[in-house]
Amino acid sequence: MSEQRTFTVAGLDLSLTASGIAYRDGSTSTVKTRQKDGDGRLAQIEEAVQIAVGGEHLGLGPAVELVAMEDIPQNSHAAKPISMVYGVVRNLLQKQGIPYVLITPATLKTYATGKGSGDKVPMALAAYKRAGREFEDDNQCDAAWLRWAGLDWLGCREFSVPAVQREALKKAIWPEVKR
Repeated sequence: MSEQRTFTVAGLDLSLTASGIAYRDGSTSTVKTRQKDGDGRLAQIEEAVQIAVGGEHLGLGPAVELVAMEDIPQNSHAAKPISMVYGVVRNLLQKQGIPYVLITPATLKTYATGKGSGDKVPMALAAYKRAGREFEDDNQCDAAWLRWAGLDWLGCREFSVPAVQREALKKAIWPEVKR
């Protein structure tokens, strides 16, 4: 009997002011930046993501095998500043050869709650119901759901969600991940 392959996945809910990170071990944090730091905030976020995705050069063992990120919402008033954050993070992942998937907010909400719209409360309730987890803020909650979605897609789910919710993940364009 063969063992099921496990994967390491990080989840990123990126923002210029408060980025949620879900690490490979399931722990979470929020990277808060200050407007007065200007473009230095990009370096703070890049450093935090570098730690989250790991790599031998950091002494953290191999890098994660997949990063799941929330996609930039369409028609967002914050699209311009957040695009800089995504550019920095995607460049980092490209340089390290780490595949990533962009998951729309509606797809993530459907995966987590069965409904693609609404506020953040149903996401938090679903995390508590499915995983017994509570989070300091919605950034961490979203990052955790992104990580769980990536793990689920790779066949390493940490808990079960209804099949109709899992179907939502097919809307994302998933990269090839070495199995």
